[in-house]
Amino acid sequence: MTDSTALARHRARIKADALFLQETAADEIEDRMAMVNKPFKSIALVTGFPEFWSARFPKAVMIADTDTLSVEPQTHDLVIHAMSLHWANDPVGQLIQCRRALKPDGLFLSVAFGGETLTELRACLGQAESEVTGGLSPRVAPMADLRDMGGLLQRAGFALPVADQISQTVEYGDAYALMRDLRAMGENNALAGRLRKPTRRAVLHRAATLYRDAFSTAAGRISATFELTFLAGWAPSDSQPKPLRPGSAQSRLADALNAHETKLPD
Repeated sequence: MTDSTALARHRARIKADALFLQETAADEIEDRMAMVNKPFKSIALVTGFPEFWSARFPKAVMIADTDTLSVEPQTHDLVIHAMSLHWANDPVGQLIQCRRALKPDGLFLSVAFGGETLTELRACLGQAESEVTGGLSPRVAPMADLRDMGGLLQRAGFALPVADQISQTVEYGDAYALMRDLRAMGENNALAGRLRKPTRRAVLHRAATLYRDAFSTAAGRISATFELTFLAGWAPSDSQPKPLRPGSAQSRLADALNAHETKLPD
């Protein structure tokens, strides 16, 4: 799905003042860490943006987000996968490798773009290209929704999995400003199946017009949606709470609620 060479090339051109979504992601990760009553002594951080994340987590070991992660089994008590999972060719494989890198009862945290990210741009580019050229080419990476991401945690073998998300709306002067910002973030098109020649100017102009007509704000700007999906899970351990076996309860729920129990007819 992802052209890793193109992705690395795009990331090499990022501009520090365009990483406001990385700042939001890092703030949220720190908040989630603060809610865990446990010290973390060995942190691994998987990311394609090591300079930014090493400044926020100076004690963490930076791991490149390659298909095969450079981590040893059961060596860390916290693994963070930061703003890279949406570009992974094998996201389940990434999560499995992170789980294996954790010591028993170690914590995994992840943040990546979610399924509603850039829905406006995706719709306008698709319609514009269809109108002008009569076809479609991949332009925005497919991003999973919250339910799918939560399912990935379970498939990867994490205990006590949790998935949640936040949405952020950003305003731009026009669609061209948005696309320039995506390049500055290192998040422009790196799909393996992307169009390998410059997009026709007529397509971009039509997309910008559609965007302005459909998603303008009261101030005459355009709005863009960025959704951040957060995952949390624990490496399995015998010390973790386990669900009770069905039918093992020692008291009736009706008694606990002091409620009258009515038997339903057969």
